[in-house]
Amino acid sequence: MAQKPWDGRFSQTTDKMVEKFTSSIDVDKALYACDIEGSIAHLKMMAQQSIITQDEAAALLNGLEKVRDKIENGEFQYSDTLEDIHMHIESALGEVVGTVGKKLHTGRSRNDQVALDVRIYLKKETKAIMDSLLDLQKVIVTTAKQNIDVVMPGYTHLQRAQPVLFSHHLMAYYEMFKRDYERFEDCLKRIDVMPLGSAALAGTTYPINRDLTREILKFAKVSDNSMDSVSDRDFVMEFISHATICMIHFSRFSEELILWSSSEFAFITISDGFTTGSSIMPQKKNPDVAELVRGKTGRVVGNLMAILTIMKSLPLAYNRDMQEDKEPLFDTVNTLKACIDIYTAMIPNISIHKETMLNAAQKGYLNATDLADYLVVKGVPFREAHSVSGKLVGFAITKSKELHELKLEELKIFSDLIDEDIFDFLSIEKMLSRRITHGSTSYENVRKALEKASHLLNI
Repeated sequence: MAQKPWDGRFSQTTDKMVEKFTSSIDVDKALYACDIEGSIAHLKMMAQQSIITQDEAAALLNGLEKVRDKIENGEFQYSDTLEDIHMHIESALGEVVGTVGKKLHTGRSRNDQVALDVRIYLKKETKAIMDSLLDLQKVIVTTAKQNIDVVMPGYTHLQRAQPVLFSHHLMAYYEMFKRDYERFEDCLKRIDVMPLGSAALAGTTYPINRDLTREILKFAKVSDNSMDSVSDRDFVMEFISHATICMIHFSRFSEELILWSSSEFAFITISDGFTTGSSIMPQKKNPDVAELVRGKTGRVVGNLMAILTIMKSLPLAYNRDMQEDKEPLFDTVNTLKACIDIYTAMIPNISIHKETMLNAAQKGYLNATDLADYLVVKGVPFREAHSVSGKLVGFAITKSKELHELKLEELKIFSDLIDEDIFDFLSIEKMLSRRITHGSTSYENVRKALEKASHLLNI
């Protein structure tokens, strides 16, 4: 049986049930590379500070590389007896290098060790997620460019509202994912802090050089309070919070793709490679990727609730509750990365049905607001113009016609100011071109937005 690091204090062995219950190795073994990276930096620093000899450091470093190889070659044996990845690696190191392996843990605690491991892991994963988000943004912008002239109905309350460019609609998601990127970029500042050297909570008596360890590990700064260093999981909460917002954006995007691909909308067709069929209904083509992304949003929202609840009442400093931070964190990272990757691959494989979208934009009285604007230009106060336009919509409904399908004499029943130029004014082309304010849906504005995004993304 492997010796516990705290055996000196205890007269009885740990109950097997307790070993199994307190073990986290099934989860935190994913941190093995981070743990070894942190230990290598710690050893180099201790040798530099003469806390251990250069020969001891060389033996320990060589031993850690052998342990790493054993793990990566699938030759490593895990056991609940050793609880976590830190104790597994330390025990395995002792088997390789002998008694000198017991010096690895000098000047640190599992408390600052796990805090370091999680930060190394999350720093790398956050950068990878940011890179993936850039790829997703590029795909969205490219798709918008390819469909710059496609017109569709814009919606509020899921009711047809006003015509917009499909490219403008897509660029709304570009803006969302751009903000997600910026949130992760800002979050990285809080992740990129080196806690090692804080020990259990009060620091260490050994003459360590924390700034040297920081340099070796390429962290931006050293943590400033040893108690906060080992008990802080703000950065985990912040990351999962940002991931949740990003997943909400994916869920909204998914909802629209699901609606648009239905027979009722028929705005798009998602390629066969990103859809599935039915086990009983041969005609079915289901948008399962979008549905799963929408569903996985619930997992990430749940992970946020989990980490917030874990941390909400913990006194300083470290508490074993914090062992539970890794499952929601790892699941969030893996889920978000998978969703970004699948959407980056799926979006270019969506067919856009231009004529169907245009036909939809020409129905449902989407030019009612512009009719009111037409009267405002003629000098009618907006509220009065709004009322006239509303009455005309009601009249058109009784005639089963769109506003632009009414005859001039029918339009004049409601206002003598309406003239022949109304029909040109209410054309989709003119309605779009008049949306000239910054951020609006005119062709010129959308082109500028696409040019700006293309420059930022270097595409």
